[in-house]
Amino acid sequence: MSAPPVKTNYEENDDATIHRIRITLTSTKVKAVERVCAELKAKAVSKHLRVSGPVRMPTKKLKLVIRKSPCGEGTNTWDRWQMRIHKRILDLYSPSNAVKDITSFAIEPGVDVEVTIADE
Repeated sequence: MSAPPVKTNYEENDDATIHRIRITLTSTKVKAVERVCAELKAKAVSKHLRVSGPVRMPTKKLKLVIRKSPCGEGTNTWDRWQMRIHKRILDLYSPSNAVKDITSFAIEPGVDVEVTIADE
């Protein structure tokens, strides 16, 4: 016995075609990105939308190695710094007006959000 079909809150009519909406989240803080991803996915699932992700992209490491001595004399000692950039991708399959409902919450500071809409 199969489950009954899931109804969406958004009626499919001529002007509400289904789009693939890609939400890209980037930040230097892992916990902040994961919290925003979890909240976006929970809101999308509560609206009965098809969601794929979050896809965890490889972490970019920006490295900087600098000589400690300003004059160049003395022992060769170095300072090493790195900044890690974490990226997550969520794909939603829904009408474009549903994005406003899903993303209407306070996104944590330091998290950059990029939304692109593509036709299927």
